[in-house]
Amino acid sequence: MTILEKIITDKKIEIELKKKYFPASFLKSSPFFNHKTNSLVKKLKESKFGIIAEHKRQSPSKESINSFSSIINVTKGYENAGVSGISVLTDKKYFGGSLEDLNLSRASTTIPLLRKEFIIDKYQIIESKANGADAILLIASVLSRKEIKQFSLLAKEYGIEVVLEVHNQIELEKSLMPSIDIIGVNNRNLKTFNVNLDNSRRLSEYIPKEFLKISESGIDNSESIINLRSYGYDGFLIGEKFMKTKNPGETALNFIKRIENEA
Repeated sequence: MTILEKIITDKKIEIELKKKYFPASFLKSSPFFNHKTNSLVKKLKESKFGIIAEHKRQSPSKESINSFSSIINVTKGYENAGVSGISVLTDKKYFGGSLEDLNLSRASTTIPLLRKEFIIDKYQIIESKANGADAILLIASVLSRKEIKQFSLLAKEYGIEVVLEVHNQIELEKSLMPSIDIIGVNNRNLKTFNVNLDNSRRLSEYIPKEFLKISESGIDNSESIINLRSYGYDGFLIGEKFMKTKNPGETALNFIKRIENEA
């Protein structure tokens, strides 16, 4: 069993338990449920470089990245750096995140928040809305076309934007539909966790122009961003580059300044 398969197996168990103790009716009573979402698409269009900075404590491939960080301090630091969006990991077992992180981040900023999670059930979309997410991630490799359509349409009902994550052309072609807002090309193979930016370059020509596209994983220098911009990428999701330092916000600020100076 691959790491991804283990994650999905555990996620199914987790969701069934949550449904039992925190039903959808309970989630809809959350103060955040009526929160007007902030558009990640709009922010990316307004930005020259579209940095989506991630809060990430650990990963299956690198275990601890930054276990001591405060989500509030990181959120405010990223906001001060001028990022276009913040990605918040909410998986506990494999990434050390939580819905509380999403809650606290939402309470700390008006910047668009992307809930980074393995979404495999409609319940999680209601959960995302109830905890302040402006956008959700749908991973094409673990979902059928029917599920992607159902989940993305439900997200639209709640005013949540949808980032579709793909790893290859087959995933991309099965998933394109009007209810998707952003195509995210992951440069990390979720089976081996190897990273290669050529994945973004290869897939760029197959992504229709009506979709914003972002590149995810392995982006750690300004040269990569400037190069990928030439392939039509509107945004760049960066986590470990910032989170492995003592002050992710300051690192993000210096990184963005360097891009602006070199572009």
